[in-house]
Amino acid sequence: MKVYEGKLDAKGLRIGIVVSRFNDLVTRELLSGALDRLRRLGAAEEDLSVAWVPGGFEVPRAVRALASSGKVDGVLALAAVVRGATPHFDYVAAELAKGLSKLNLELPVPVAFGVLTCDTQDQALERAGGKLGNKGAQAAEALVEMICMEKEIAG
Repeated sequence: MKVYEGKLDAKGLRIGIVVSRFNDLVTRELLSGALDRLRRLGAAEEDLSVAWVPGGFEVPRAVRALASSGKVDGVLALAAVVRGATPHFDYVAAELAKGLSKLNLELPVPVAFGVLTCDTQDQALERAGGKLGNKGAQAAEALVEMICMEKEIAG
């Protein structure tokens, strides 16, 4: 039986990261955690690309642009959508998740979901390097594992 299991080795991998500027107090921490984890997994600075976009709604379009460029082996999407007093949260969070899910299935490279959808700013900060860890770092690991697994399957 052949078993495919991705490694956590980013050496030689070209990684694109799309980051939402909205809620940047949180997204900068997600990015910091992701970059730290990628470097620890062997990624070289020259193989990392970061694209900043205005908000969560714009993330999928930038992910598609990076993934379709042929310049990356995978893309990490980082955003933080925090519930407010209006239904805006519901629309942005749903469309962001749907857009990234669709892209992950359609694009030639994996897309990792490093998006926080939280009820409060405190919850977001707890997940961006606080007591609940850094979800940016966790999503970076997932992306590396998926890239490596797909490369192994392709031979």
